[in-house]
Amino acid sequence: MIDVTVTGVSGRMGRQLAKAVEENDRTRLVGATVIEGDPWAGQRMRDVLDLETDIVVEVDPLEAIARSDAIIDFTAPQATHDHATLAAQAGAAHVIGTTGLEADTLAHLSRCAVHTKIVRAGNFSLGVNLLTVLTRKVAAALGPEFDIEIVEMHHRHKVDAPSGTALMLGEAAAEGRGIDLAAHTESGRHGLTGAREEGAIGFAALRGGAVIGEHSAIFASTGERITLGHIAEDRMLFARGAVTAAIWAHAQKPGEYDMIDVLGLRD
Repeated sequence: MIDVTVTGVSGRMGRQLAKAVEENDRTRLVGATVIEGDPWAGQRMRDVLDLETDIVVEVDPLEAIARSDAIIDFTAPQATHDHATLAAQAGAAHVIGTTGLEADTLAHLSRCAVHTKIVRAGNFSLGVNLLTVLTRKVAAALGPEFDIEIVEMHHRHKVDAPSGTALMLGEAAAEGRGIDLAAHTESGRHGLTGAREEGAIGFAALRGGAVIGEHSAIFASTGERITLGHIAEDRMLFARGAVTAAIWAHAQKPGEYDMIDVLGLRD
């Protein structure tokens, strides 16, 4: 049995993560945290989320992480930065679904991974990770005459763009092409942009309604177009994937991993 803390438990994904931990017969919820001022602070989980546990929601993550084998963290960049320090000190596996991480936080995670296991992914679904593998393979098979566009759509409340999943797909396409994504990204087109540059990887981010997540990798050439896509219909698929990652990470050596490693899809 693996003891797990869910950070940001009152959030849209935090609630699903807590349920997924409790429904899995190999994991047990031992900690749940929120930021100071959250109305869930000090409440029992059974009262706010109808779970059969007397765990009290905490503001300070220190003690919760210290008693955990793993933490699952879909919060915000600064919070994830701080959680990584605590997880490394406790030797707890750190499963990260937070997106929008800057270079300094990524460097900090690498330092923390010397002391514990970190699984970070832009998306924890099986389907999306299969899509990532396929995107890399198709990009490697097709020449530069095929333009690559990554298109994603999410609910109106999502605060970052492109999504973490879109960036995963872009990285996979760049890896397949043997190029650096940052140097070949084309996004935010507006006005007289001129012709599309050959070899660029384009991104388009759509926002609206309650869309959970839709992603496509489009390969377009003269006379034909290949589209690979995935539609998420239930947030629990991400939560269950994250729990699977926590179970897997618990048995690994310290280091940085992603869902391709967890699912055994690494070439």
